[in-house]
Amino acid sequence: MTRQSSGPPRPPSRQLLVPLYEHPAERPDAWRRLVAAAPDLYGVVLNPASGPGTAPDPHFAEVAGQLRAAGVRILGYADTDYGRRPHAAVVQDLLRHRDWYGTDGVFLDQAASGAGLLTHYSRLTVAARAAGARTVVLNHGVHPHPRYLDFADLLVTFEDTWAAYETAEVPPWTAHHPPERFCHLIHGLPETRAEAAAELARQRGAAVHCAVPGTAPHPWDALPPYLETPR
Repeated sequence: MTRQSSGPPRPPSRQLLVPLYEHPAERPDAWRRLVAAAPDLYGVVLNPASGPGTAPDPHFAEVAGQLRAAGVRILGYADTDYGRRPHAAVVQDLLRHRDWYGTDGVFLDQAASGAGLLTHYSRLTVAARAAGARTVVLNHGVHPHPRYLDFADLLVTFEDTWAAYETAEVPPWTAHHPPERFCHLIHGLPETRAEAAAELARQRGAAVHCAVPGTAPHPWDALPPYLETPR
């Protein structure tokens, strides 16, 4: 039987990297929809408290277990403060994510983009893989020096509004790498533009993306429009 849907068209499978920065106890329906969307997900960023927090949160542990059972890649969030945060503090976050929530990857936020900090992020990547991370994502939010691809699995090369995305430019060097190495994160999306955002990401060489209607100062409190329609 073909499933009928009145919601927005959904993108190809395994293309969505979703940072849902909402507590599962406060938004249980959103987390249930996210788990149900497992076939469409590249991964989910787990972010209990701008990182793992100071103690395990049973609600996040529960949704992490559900995502893991559904075969979803779980990325533990750690802020790197553009290279200013000490190496040991970032690694402690990654170890807590692994031990408390069973994450199998890392999402290093506020990653620097210049060549001067390549060694710093290379060391963080080595530490993350030593801690069991199978996937390392660097969120630069802009196009960084190409050599960050030498050690990260996925680079987030855009994070901004839909209005900015419509006119954003992609540097030529990205065309020499597979689209699966790039991700674009878009917020402030008009819900009628969800399909356009997915298509534009593909045209710009990013196989992974997430586009949500949420707006500043807390844009990642919303799901992509495709996931708002219950299955």
